[in-house]
Amino acid sequence: MNLEDHVGDIIRKARAMAGKSVAATADAAGITQNELALLESSGIIPKDFHIINLAIMLGLSPQKLAGVAGGWQPSAVDLRRWGGLRIFTTRDTNLSVNCFLVWDPASSGAALFDTGLDGSPVLDHLTSAGLELRHVFITHSHWDHIEALPQIRAAFPLAQIHSGSARAPASQRNQPGQIISLGNLRITYRATPGHAVDGVTYLVDNWSNFAPMVAMVGDAIFAGSIGRGNDSWDLARQKVREEILSLPTETLICPGHGPLTTVREEIACNPFF
Repeated sequence: MNLEDHVGDIIRKARAMAGKSVAATADAAGITQNELALLESSGIIPKDFHIINLAIMLGLSPQKLAGVAGGWQPSAVDLRRWGGLRIFTTRDTNLSVNCFLVWDPASSGAALFDTGLDGSPVLDHLTSAGLELRHVFITHSHWDHIEALPQIRAAFPLAQIHSGSARAPASQRNQPGQIISLGNLRITYRATPGHAVDGVTYLVDNWSNFAPMVAMVGDAIFAGSIGRGNDSWDLARQKVREEILSLPTETLICPGHGPLTTVREEIACNPFF
């Protein structure tokens, strides 16, 4: 799976975060404004591109930005290590989005983290594996992460919804200190607003085979990048640093877009940190 953000996407986001103009950014990079526009839209790197100067001006790590520009990818992850964990990626013409199914093999209870654009692959797997969906956890309420929620709820009307949204019914809102049990698994959460006001990271721990903790992060962080900060760039980066990158380094990060990664790899390779 390709990175969600190529080097041009990262530069565009960092420019918005730093409040730098196109002219100033192009000047720091030693390229024309047209070349910068092409870079930000396509990831195509112009000749004589001054990546170190640009990274310093935008508050990025020069070495890590150069790594992404040079083709860095997170290490491949074998989900069989976790036993009851699967990724589903649904797509339309311009977008692909991940959702994640977790289950306890002993009890056949399952939990879904976001829904993606189409619930059919998840529902098919639940049926074929003989699993009962008991919980649906929403990382944030942007449309692409909840598009299939009506379809999922129609199939499993008794599944409990969990959300960080203040607009959700009281029975669906995450509660301070809440721990949800799914067989032996424990699910907790940390608030990670910034990309979205209601952004939440859910942590799944206590795997029976001692696999590392899993962090369902939504769009707070991607492999090698972060989600768009909208009007809260500083908060977005702060919450990722405090609530996600502070987790044990072997923690598996499951983002809403792009490939899986780990806390260790993001500390070592993400240009925003």
